[in-house]
Amino acid sequence: MSTFTSPSTNGKNGTTNRTMNGTMNGTKNRPRHGAGNASTTEATRRPRLSGMTWLVWRQHRAAFWTIMAATVLCAAWMVYQRAQMMDFLNTYGFPAKNLDDAGKRFDPYIGAFSSVTTGLTAIPVILGVLLGAPLLAGDLENGTAKLIAAQSVSRNRWLATKLALTGLVVAVSTVTLSAVFAWWWSPIKLHYVDIDWTSKEFFNTTGPVPVALSLLCVFGGVLIGVILRRTLVAMVVTLGFAVAVQTVWGYFKLSLGDIVTATTKPVSPGTPITFPSSVPRTAHVVDTSYVSGSGKLFDFTTCTDTLSEAATTSCMKKADIVGASTDYIPISQMSNMQWLGTSILFALTAGIVVFLFVWGRKRLV
Repeated sequence: MSTFTSPSTNGKNGTTNRTMNGTMNGTKNRPRHGAGNASTTEATRRPRLSGMTWLVWRQHRAAFWTIMAATVLCAAWMVYQRAQMMDFLNTYGFPAKNLDDAGKRFDPYIGAFSSVTTGLTAIPVILGVLLGAPLLAGDLENGTAKLIAAQSVSRNRWLATKLALTGLVVAVSTVTLSAVFAWWWSPIKLHYVDIDWTSKEFFNTTGPVPVALSLLCVFGGVLIGVILRRTLVAMVVTLGFAVAVQTVWGYFKLSLGDIVTATTKPVSPGTPITFPSSVPRTAHVVDTSYVSGSGKLFDFTTCTDTLSEAATTSCMKKADIVGASTDYIPISQMSNMQWLGTSILFALTAGIVVFLFVWGRKRLV
């Protein structure tokens, strides 16, 4: 005799069992409340960077964030200074009124330029010493390079990621500062003669030049760090390297321009000489000379050691000086000079990078 037992629909136990079983099974089969949203949020919050890029960013994030924060603060300060300068120019009546007549009233705004350009010209040196030199020297000194070399990632990929991410941060920072500073300077660039556009404070801080100088100093510092394998020593040597780069560049940059010569019309020997009036006000004067009847050039100091005007006239007549000439580089050549010089600096930087991959990667252990 078999017995079949069915669940009770009215009994207390049957109701309880069905309720508990249904609830437990439903809980197991269905996601808990908010679980789907939590998974979605977790997936959304995952860092965009991954792999070697994430590792390099995490390793140098303090330096990278510091550079970007300093860039934002400096750019904001320049925007503020430009607004102050524009308020003065509008009140003064510029450009209808000559800015040279403003005198000392414009000195505070020139002082603002000086304070900012002092910092901007030091950026390649600072980045080379504090970012470039320790980039690989620190890993070689503390043994991190050996740990990474033991992983599945190749040294080429590690080196490429280090250089690419560092170069990107440096480029973005210097491009931003260069663009904002050029925007600040642009209203008076062609009108204010007391600013020498060939000086390092203006030529090296606008256009592509600061980017090229910074990358050269940074990657040069990286190479020095790989060679010396000691962070502090590499930073000291990189400091000398960066200063040397800027010094050589300062002597070399004027040769990038085409010198224009303006000459006055010849006059009779002994007649007072006037200098060319066709030279643009903002041009950089390279040299000024006297011209003799035969076309020979005399130094500007010729006949200045005489004691009287009559003696000076006699000296000029004896030298057959009939005119004057001025060699200058117009400001219109500034952009071409910067791009030509930048191409040379980029070529040097590329050579350093190639050398790092061909020879330096063998030392990354």
